[in-house]
Amino acid sequence: MKGGPLRRWRERGGRVVRVLLPFEDIMDVALALLALSPDELAALGWSFAARKRLLEHFLIAGKEADAIDPTALDRTILTLRLPARDVRRLQDFARRELPKMTSRAAVIDRLEAALDTAIGGER
Repeated sequence: MKGGPLRRWRERGGRVVRVLLPFEDIMDVALALLALSPDELAALGWSFAARKRLLEHFLIAGKEADAIDPTALDRTILTLRLPARDVRRLQDFARRELPKMTSRAAVIDRLEAALDTAIGGER
């Protein structure tokens, strides 16, 4: 037996929270995640599997954007559904690595605000 349902739930990341971000910000953050070097991943305490799991959540949000008119994408807010542990990882990434990778401070501010709201709504 591999443990009970509570243990499996915790291993998958626990509670799922919703993070609302503009499409353009989601793309910027996903590209920054892809650009992380192995040394930067190690500095964050991440594995390649952790980054892959995060990117899969971004891909799902991107697939939702396929159904939206391309002229309206810049004004579209999409929902990322992330396990709480991944929200905490993204917060760490937004504070430590994202400022090195994006030239737009507004993206960082919006991401941090959305993540703080998501974690605040979890409690």
